[in-house]
Amino acid sequence: MSDPVSPCFLSHFAALRDPRQATKVLYPLDEILLLMLCATIAGADDFVEIGLWGREHQDFLRRFLPYPRSIPSHDTLCDVIAAIDPELFKKCFLTWVEGLRADIPEVIAIDGKTSRRSHDRRKGRLPLHTVSAWATGQRLVLGQEAVTEKSNEITAIPLLLRRLELRGALVTIDAMGTQKEIAQTIIDDGGDYVLSLKENWPATYAEVEKVFADPPADLEIQRCQTVDGDHGRIETRRHTICHSIDWLFSDRRYPGEFRFPGLVAVGMIESETERGNVAAKERRYYLCSKKLDPETFARVVRSHWGVENGLHWVLDVVFHDDLARLRSGHGPANMAIVKYTAMNLLNQAKPITSFKNRRKRAGWNQDYLEKIIRRTA
Repeated sequence: MSDPVSPCFLSHFAALRDPRQATKVLYPLDEILLLMLCATIAGADDFVEIGLWGREHQDFLRRFLPYPRSIPSHDTLCDVIAAIDPELFKKCFLTWVEGLRADIPEVIAIDGKTSRRSHDRRKGRLPLHTVSAWATGQRLVLGQEAVTEKSNEITAIPLLLRRLELRGALVTIDAMGTQKEIAQTIIDDGGDYVLSLKENWPATYAEVEKVFADPPADLEIQRCQTVDGDHGRIETRRHTICHSIDWLFSDRRYPGEFRFPGLVAVGMIESETERGNVAAKERRYYLCSKKLDPETFARVVRSHWGVENGLHWVLDVVFHDDLARLRSGHGPANMAIVKYTAMNLLNQAKPITSFKNRRKRAGWNQDYLEKIIRRTA
């Protein structure tokens, strides 16, 4: 048998400190990380399944690392992942993922998700809520910031943004992220934003709603329309963008007056959905730091919602994230990074099929799994 050759991605996690006492370590940290990643890609959803998969595939794992003491127990795996420094783990992940990003402008969607079964009522532990950055074009998870409550997204988003390379990127966030500090962070790092505007800015929302409902004759507005239909539903979207925004700003100085960093345009999307004989209408408004044409504005807003299908749906349906009961220490946040790493590797796998099928194939075909791990598929 030839000597094992470690996959190159592990070198990006070499800075990760082993939380255990060196004299008591039987299973090296790199072996544990590789086992967890390979098993997760191949279909294992918890530590018991990861341990079982590892014992059934020791010869495969030894293509990469020695594993002289076989496979650790599921309790050891749980204890190690719960003790790893989550901040350093995130930094290692970000270093790795930056090497995957294409050197082109990108739409980055920022959105939050709750791992519903990661709570522990007896210990007063709330479910883990994670704010993630999703590169919509490349379909890559770029980073994450864990918080204990959804309301803490406002403080978590700037922390996540500062860890990312935003130069030339267009960042989209829902209404909770429509904050001056967040907008300023994006601008300072060389990016632009498209932020959803809702009633959390009541006076501004009312003004924007009024102007778009009955725009002045001299107000320059650009429009386009798209029509989609599937599953018995027809949806017409009318996209409107206004680059003249002087009407938003007052000459008077007063507390709480509207001032938003870098703002150069305001947009609206009016959607009308027909299903059978029932029609529903909705209007959504956006603040933009870049003068987009209506077609680009439509594409950017639409791509933001791809984070639901491209990231959250995959985590819940393919990786069964909502069923995960990991609750101890830093385990939930660190396991999220393992799943994100697995997703990014699977995203690059060929041929392009559904995530579910790629994961199944990785579990059935060791050569295919090796190509994913070595990123040569």
